[in-house]
Amino acid sequence: MLDIKKITSLSDLSELKTAYFAESTAPLDGMWHFGFVPMSDHYGFYEGDKLVGYCVLNGEGYLLQFYLAPTANTNIADLFTLIVENNSSVVGEVKGAFVSTAEPQYLSLCLDNTESFKVNALMFRQRPTAVENSIENIEMTLATEEQLDQLVEFASSAIGAPKEWLTGYYSNLITRQELWGYWENNRVLSTGECRKFDEHQTQSADLGMIVAPEERGKGLATRVLNFLKQLANSQGIEAICSTESSNIGAQKAITRAGLSSKHRILQFDFD
Repeated sequence: MLDIKKITSLSDLSELKTAYFAESTAPLDGMWHFGFVPMSDHYGFYEGDKLVGYCVLNGEGYLLQFYLAPTANTNIADLFTLIVENNSSVVGEVKGAFVSTAEPQYLSLCLDNTESFKVNALMFRQRPTAVENSIENIEMTLATEEQLDQLVEFASSAIGAPKEWLTGYYSNLITRQELWGYWENNRVLSTGECRKFDEHQTQSADLGMIVAPEERGKGLATRVLNFLKQLANSQGIEAICSTESSNIGAQKAITRAGLSSKHRILQFDFD
């Protein structure tokens, strides 16, 4: 018999998380899996006293991860259906799921339970055989704690993100030396992130950037991404990134910087 219990210590899932990432066919999106997942609720699947799987549900009722060890006695399809049909009093209401096409089993389970989905984002990965292009070099500066307020103000104005969240997020990146800025006459024109992973996917770096609205469409985004890609490569790791399916401008810039998109992040809504 299988029991579902809420997980209070994520370290309990260390081995299962390793197995989960090992099953993926490509690096998974860093912001989703290392930004949003840790802030969401985790539920463990137990057979007796043995933890054999888990799922992750965000505050809006969407599954973000789902895994059951192949050695478990429980049928994974039956378990998934039980949860998404809201028959688990522990997990509660499940409205839908976010899953990438690089997570074949989780994706198959979602497809088995609904035909309603849409593309949320495109996942990009550095092309291993890409010929170095002639993109004009850009010199970005490693951000410091003294610049935090200015960078938060810039990002909040450019993309509308909450300042409180940005302050904590950027402060952490500055501590890790993963946030870069591009200034002109003491004015921030762009920020760039080269986020490395402490565990899982350690051979990849997740890139992110923000460009001032008035500077978009001038090639700056491509130059920033190219700088970040070269920064990652200089440390012996490959570059990955993602962007919303509606952001055509970002998609073009990413492609010009030498990354290509094979996988998608899909949003499922269960009936």
